[in-house]
Amino acid sequence: MKKIIIVTTAVLAFSAPFAVFAADHSGHSTDHNSAVAHEEIVDGVKATFNVQPMAVAMKKMGMDMPKGMKETHHVSVSFKDAKSGVQLTDGAVTIKVQYPDKSTQTRELMAMHGHFGADFDFSQNGRYGVMCKFELKDGKIRSTKFWYSSK
Repeated sequence: MKKIIIVTTAVLAFSAPFAVFAADHSGHSTDHNSAVAHEEIVDGVKATFNVQPMAVAMKKMGMDMPKGMKETHHVSVSFKDAKSGVQLTDGAVTIKVQYPDKSTQTRELMAMHGHFGADFDFSQNGRYGVMCKFELKDGKIRSTKFWYSSK
């Protein structure tokens, strides 16, 4: 568990500066070196989703992937007030991923350095459905979804 936390923290520290550069407003992404997979405004909150290949991020930091780790990508989301741009960091976030083989996995995202994140196994080729439900400090439950392609 300690290894996973260290790896996740390292990936997040690396990926955060790049999240600003490559927004894919269509909601679809096949560029696996790009961090931003989807952006959407949901009931006054701008949600920015990042899908970062862990191997690419680790290599750029001069690190190797830990042996036995089957999660291939870090999925994170950050929230901002759509009008003021103020970052929203308090809340609970759950992501459910539907894999290309139609199996699913649901994870609670951990709050980390201004965003929420968890690791998933995106090793199958095909389209992944990413469904997110989040409740921020205002108590309103919001949801969004998008497709992410892997090949």
